[in-house]
Amino acid sequence: MFDFMSIMNKVKEAQAKIKDAQAKLVHLTAEGESGAGLVKVKVNGNRLVMSIDMDDSLVNISDKEMLSDLVVAATNKALEAIEIKIKEELKSATDGMMPNIPGMDLGSMF
Repeated sequence: MFDFMSIMNKVKEAQAKIKDAQAKLVHLTAEGESGAGLVKVKVNGNRLVMSIDMDDSLVNISDKEMLSDLVVAATNKALEAIEIKIKEELKSATDGMMPNIPGMDLGSMF
């Protein structure tokens, strides 16, 4: 039988580690680009866009729609990349903390 107090202590410890890891997410960054590097978007672990860099050759009123599409594509790629980093960071913060209980999937927490 499982030691309930031990499990509860591990859950509390895991929660504290997750909270600490979440506080560090602001320091994680990821970049997405589109148009062969013509547009680059940088995001942080809080899923906020930090910067958008566009090649000077794109700044032309007639290319406005294309530029918008490129920014959207680069932003989406950056957000996908940061999501992977977030999951890795949170998983490493609690690695080995929780007991392996059959049928209990904790992967969705991250």
